[in-house]
Amino acid sequence: MDKGNNRRWRILILLSIAELFGMSLWLTASAVSTQLAAGWDLTDNQVTRLTTIVQMGFVVGTAFAALFNLADIISSRLYFAVCALLAATANAGILVVDSYTAALSCRFLVGLFLAGVYPPAMKMIATWFQTSRGFAIGTIVGALTCGKATPYLLSAVAPNDYVVVIVTSSIAAAFGGLLVLGFYRDGPHAFASRKFRLSLIVNVLQHRPTRLAVAGYLGHMWELYAMWVWIPKFIAASFRISGGTERAANLAAFLAIAAGAAGCLWGGRTADRIGREKLVNRCMLISGLCSIGIGLTFGGPPWIVAIMAGVWGFFVVAD
Repeated sequence: MDKGNNRRWRILILLSIAELFGMSLWLTASAVSTQLAAGWDLTDNQVTRLTTIVQMGFVVGTAFAALFNLADIISSRLYFAVCALLAATANAGILVVDSYTAALSCRFLVGLFLAGVYPPAMKMIATWFQTSRGFAIGTIVGALTCGKATPYLLSAVAPNDYVVVIVTSSIAAAFGGLLVLGFYRDGPHAFASRKFRLSLIVNVLQHRPTRLAVAGYLGHMWELYAMWVWIPKFIAASFRISGGTERAANLAAFLAIAAGAAGCLWGGRTADRIGREKLVNRCMLISGLCSIGIGLTFGGPPWIVAIMAGVWGFFVVAD
């Protein structure tokens, strides 16, 4: 019993590391947007599309996976590993393409393949946890949140060198895929395979608790990705007014997004203790207040902006 219990924690660490490395690809274009814009003479709208297209690719990827039931017909270990390697390749492709259109295609493919990295990990870790499942899933989401923040940490370490950011994140994602391929196995609580049926959509829509949860999640995601993409730009602009350096702005952006990892760990454990509904409502309230109030800190002392952004980053993911 103890041996199995110890193994599930080792698997949680393994998957968390793989998720952190794999999801480091998501915001690479945002973290180096200034250099890409200068090198390709891009407009603000074109730079924004380099990030937005990843979300579009992810939506297409998850829809395709659901329609063809990929998570049930392909080994989770193989599915995760292949998608991580393909996403890493697509991310590195931005360094060799010679046009903006081709770069958009690379970023779309990154999102498409990350649909085989993020969602499957939720199912994979659930096969190892029945008790403490909230904490386990919170840990996985926290790891991927920290992963999404890492391009800004890399930018702080190697400012003005977008090649380092893109190459490092690509290598990390490939390594994460190989970790899962080599060492992950499904746990004792595996889910039975089920065929995809369109009629199930009707059942979901008729189930009020699920319908409310989905509606809340849509609101959460609207705020979350807007915050992740916007907050680094906000911090950079504010620091320029108040005298902060570009390196400090990148570090503050990393901490603001990575704070969500701590929020997920806290949220997962708290959800198991007080209930998921109470946790979600409290986190959404605090997060919403932060989204309203952070604009008032613009141009203020960098440490105040950084703290406010960190608090927002903590609660925006915790729900």
